[in-house]
Amino acid sequence: MEQILVNGLYLGAQYALIALGLTLIFSLMNVLNFAHGQMYVFGGFVTYTVVSQLGLPFVAGLAASAMSLALIGAIIEKYLFRPVIKKSTREESTMLLAAGIAFFLDAVILLLFGEKQRGVPKIVDGVFNWDFRIIMPYDRIVIGCLAIAMIIAFIVFMQYSKSGRAMRALAQDRVAAQLMGVEVDRYSMIGFAVGAMLAGLVGGLLVTITGVNLGMGGPTSIKAFMMIMIGGAGVISGAIAGGFILGMMESVGLTLLSSYGDITYLLIFISLMVFLAIRPQGLMGKPWG
Repeated sequence: MEQILVNGLYLGAQYALIALGLTLIFSLMNVLNFAHGQMYVFGGFVTYTVVSQLGLPFVAGLAASAMSLALIGAIIEKYLFRPVIKKSTREESTMLLAAGIAFFLDAVILLLFGEKQRGVPKIVDGVFNWDFRIIMPYDRIVIGCLAIAMIIAFIVFMQYSKSGRAMRALAQDRVAAQLMGVEVDRYSMIGFAVGAMLAGLVGGLLVTITGVNLGMGGPTSIKAFMMIMIGGAGVISGAIAGGFILGMMESVGLTLLSSYGDITYLLIFISLMVFLAIRPQGLMGKPWG
């Protein structure tokens, strides 16, 4: 039981960090960023390049991933999403644009990095063993702690910084925030950049554990959407809750149903469909949106 709990917390911290970036973008711009998984993959490849190809420390790889994805996110928001949102009256336009960006990033990743699995050496060697009840490699413990620290840092940033308060105001009421002097375009761009940066950071963290490859973008986006649907679309606390719930469900399923192959994910999807039929707004979302 202890092992299942620890594995669930480890997975949940990663998933929550992925979901935070996606829900931040959705809450600010009402945009479903289908390219979120590709941003995660791109961040992993940036970290791989800096660490394995250039021989720089892992921290430098994480920093490069964060800065690269923040820049990509800002460019995408300013030059792609912003004009489409201002000129189009149909929500489908942003969805199609996001899907197109996902395909484009897949092509860029293939061109720059290839399609093979890539990874970096473990940042910490050894295995933690507590009386054979909890067995966890030290590198996973470090990555899990870093993910939790980043979640806390994000919450503090959103609660106490000027940019965080402005973005929360935009998420609550865009028109009222604009009337109160909030620069909508500026903080939308900052929010999109932060959301993309979070995806890149998770990719950089997990390239040390699972590695990264071209085909991971789509499944990662699907998991991110599942998390915000569980917690409530556009709700930051809901994204965190959804991430830890999905992580715990996956840990329990993979432990108890390991002999049945991929049936774990089938049961998770069925459970999600039943849950959404009962509470379509998610755990923390409002019934009216």
